[in-house]
Amino acid sequence: MSAIRHELVAMHRSGHARAIKDMLMDPISSEIETLRPAAVLVAVTERAEDDGNGPGIILIERPMRMRTHGGQVAFPGGAIDAGETPVQAALREANEEIGLPLSKVHVIGETDGYRTGTGFTVTPVLATIPPDLTLNPNPAEVDEWFEVPLSFAFDPANHQLKEAFWRGRMRSYVEFHWAGHRIWGATAGMIVNLSRRLHWAEKYR
Repeated sequence: MSAIRHELVAMHRSGHARAIKDMLMDPISSEIETLRPAAVLVAVTERAEDDGNGPGIILIERPMRMRTHGGQVAFPGGAIDAGETPVQAALREANEEIGLPLSKVHVIGETDGYRTGTGFTVTPVLATIPPDLTLNPNPAEVDEWFEVPLSFAFDPANHQLKEAFWRGRMRSYVEFHWAGHRIWGATAGMIVNLSRRLHWAEKYR
């Protein structure tokens, strides 16, 4: 077992044994009567700390031409089909969207759901994959994929709280940037929630 997988397994187990009070979600979601279940894969590369920027999270950028979420950064994932578990859905979507070989994925477990203002309740599935896999994005769903260092994505110092006027009201959200990519909204919210659940900041105290 790689060092980062061993560490994440332990942090996932201990983190989910403790209550967390400050989890993020889209407040508009509380006004939606029925939320559709979805799942995303939070795939962490088992990269050594001394290999470039260390372990990273795989993210994708949606094509601008998409009717919803065009041009946005996201985790691989989508709606859960009938009869699927969140883990099965996240793995299926990652395979369909970026050609991730499922035999290379080591699932650690589900984490806190995130309710979106677009009508979904999303279950992130934490997993690790080998570094430098050859991935083949589906051009209908993915413009490109990239890897953002885990240490950067999980660092609260990089998380900016923003506000925007949306659907007749001011809406607050988290945003951060990496290598020209704007990571915000539900994706940034799930990253913040996972870092808090894993008590990642404690690692550097």
